[in-house]
Amino acid sequence: MHVTEAEFQFVVHVPSDIDPGWTDPEAFQRSVEAAVWDRLDRAATLQHIDRNASLGETVTLGRITLRPDGTVVGAVFSEEFAEA
Repeated sequence: MHVTEAEFQFVVHVPSDIDPGWTDPEAFQRSVEAAVWDRLDRAATLQHIDRNASLGETVTLGRITLRPDGTVVGAVFSEEFAEA
């Protein structure tokens, strides 16, 4: 999550070796975001970021790996957010 003056921006770092089945970057972003919020408490996570992150900071929530069909292959979140 990138913290700006006006909002939190959900940022996805795309690996260079991304599966070729992902052909639509926006669909990939939406799938990652949905999978993250299925696993983390959105309100608690955003409140934690609001209390602890500085303006301009990018906070890493963790790592999630998806197949092109949306199946989550793996997910590891920072302890502070896994417990939020």
